[in-house]
Amino acid sequence: MVSATTMRRGTAAVVAALILPAAAAHAAPPVPDTARPSAATTLPAPDLAGLGSVLRTARSQGAPGALARIDDHGTVHRTSFGLADRGTGRAIATTDRFRIGSVTKIMSAVVVLQLVDEGKVKLDDPVNLHLPGLLPDDRITVRHVLSHRSGLYDYTNDLFARTVPGFEAVRTRTFTLSRLVELSLEHPPTTAPGGAYSYSNTNFVVAGLLIRKLTGHSLATEYRDRITTPLGLSDTSYPHPRTTIPGPHTRGYLTPDAPATELVDATEQTVSWAQSAGAVVSSARDLNTFLSALLAGRLTSAAGLAQMQRWIPAGTGQAYGLGLRRRDLSCGVSVYGHTGAVQGYYTYAFTSKDGGRSLTALATTSNNAPVMSTMLGTLESAFCGEGPAVRQDSAPERWHEDTTAGTRPGGTEPAGTGISPG
Repeated sequence: MVSATTMRRGTAAVVAALILPAAAAHAAPPVPDTARPSAATTLPAPDLAGLGSVLRTARSQGAPGALARIDDHGTVHRTSFGLADRGTGRAIATTDRFRIGSVTKIMSAVVVLQLVDEGKVKLDDPVNLHLPGLLPDDRITVRHVLSHRSGLYDYTNDLFARTVPGFEAVRTRTFTLSRLVELSLEHPPTTAPGGAYSYSNTNFVVAGLLIRKLTGHSLATEYRDRITTPLGLSDTSYPHPRTTIPGPHTRGYLTPDAPATELVDATEQTVSWAQSAGAVVSSARDLNTFLSALLAGRLTSAAGLAQMQRWIPAGTGQAYGLGLRRRDLSCGVSVYGHTGAVQGYYTYAFTSKDGGRSLTALATTSNNAPVMSTMLGTLESAFCGEGPAVRQDSAPERWHEDTTAGTRPGGTEPAGTGISPG
């Protein structure tokens, strides 16, 4: 149930970058990017012992299994602890597939940025220009939804006010994207369009509607043709509304709200309540390949990637661009990616400024704030190397930024059933 390996691998195939210009930058002032190290020689070696310690801690806090993979300029480090299946006792493997939650948001943003590159949409177009009558405010732009500045209420706050009953109510249900938007519009806006960052899964449901309208294709088709096939991501798929995970995978276990209650196997579900905000399945290898390609400029034009990295404040030590999160680590290094928290799975997927070193880490539980906070330490170990004890977040409400399930009534602790914080 414990494994760790390091190996060399060949260079991934390069995907040709699109060259059409992106839309003009929005007037909102960006947050400066504090990242300085960008080459392999300027990053300290990963702290593999520290990485293993973080995963073991997550196990002790209630995660049945935990894994991590680092791809570092051709060198691969892999480690895993615990079980993939509590019923059979099968050990978790770093090759297992899993639900990635809100890491899906990066993929949705990439598709939209490619459509910008192709001249099919502009970032500062009103959403209603392309989806007439969808939203109550014509001032909400494509840029606003990709940066969580639309003010659209997060409908998952209501769906998962009670963790397990909320999940069981939607486990096999199939929603339309339009219905999810309707659930959001039952509430007043949280901010004015273009206001402060306010994380909401509704934004990326709208992005999914835009993708379908502008391409005439399904989300599965667009993810496949624009991302997974060009990059050779053989473990990555969009199985919605299928309830099972295709191929070898680890099971995910939801922690109930009541203490000392048995974990709920949440593996099988449609994830229809998330879709373009969080329903993709992938593996650690594929996520590292994807993030490395993105930051190396292989999936959008240079202008498009620059737009994705126009940062706005998004919590202590964090900033948000367009579907992309920046985290500033204790050693002065910034990393780029997303977290994901879908029922049964917590994912961290981040890469360096140049895409040369990428980490994906997974704990197979959710609705467990200590585990989510502990997993932040995987970034410190992977990108800062050996040093003082890793910093952990002390403000639980921060996790709502990356979860689709929202917060529990009367408090700020996240209902970890949600999908990844953005």
